[in-house]
This record gives sequence, structure tokens and C-alpha cells, in this order.
Amino acid sequence: QVQLVESGGGLVQAGDSLRLSCAASGRTFSSYAMYWFRQAPGKERKFVSAISWSGRRTYYADSVKGRFTISRDNAKNTVYLQMKSLKPEDTAVYYCAAALKFYGGSWDDPSYEYDYWGQGTQVTVSS
Repeated sequence: QVQLVESGGGLVQAGDSLRLSCAASGRTFSSYAMYWFRQAPGKERKFVSAISWSGRRTYYADSVKGRFTISRDNAKNTVYLQMKSLKPEDTAVYYCAAALKFYGGSWDDPSYEYDYWGQGTQVTVSS
């Protein structure tokens, strides 16, 4: 069993930065690929970023490419999402997810199995 706890969200202004953290319990963190998703009000949850078990491979949604950076520290059982140049359209609840598989595309496919989810952290970007 893995428990994921996100933190670092908040209310910021457009152009500001935030760093989200997702702390995982258990000793098998490095066995999981990690993902960030977000859900804006009234919208479906969407993929944001992914990182492989070792951290050597990463993917980003086009909407955040060049502004967000995903990283992980397996010694600390934590995955991060550094967000820069935030825009009002980045406003959402951000969730981290863990999966034994590292998916290379179509991350929003409902058939994909994400084994664990966090409870989410709210990010609000004012204009």
C-alpha cells in the first residue's frame, strides 16, 4: 500500500511560481512511475506531467511544457512539480498518482491503471 500526500498549493498571481510536493509512504517508491494531473472547476481531470522510476524520462502536457518541471527524490520518497510563469488557466486541483507502469502517451486514457492517488492540492492563479 502506498499513500500519497500532496502539498505546496496556494493562491498566487499570474507570473508567479509554486513548487508542489507529493510525499509517498512505503519503501517501494522507486518502483513506481509518478504522474501529476489536474482538474479545473467543471472540467475533467487532465494529465500534466510524468516521470519514470529513475527520473531519467519525463513527459509534459503541451500546455505546461517549458513552464513546469517534474522531478523526484527517491531517497525522500517525494516527487515535485516546479511551476513557473503561472497563468490563470493553471488554476486547478493538482493530484499526484503512482503507477507501476510508465506510460509514454495517452495518459488520460481511462483504461490506464494508476495504482494510487493523492487527495489533491489546490492551486489558484489570479490575473
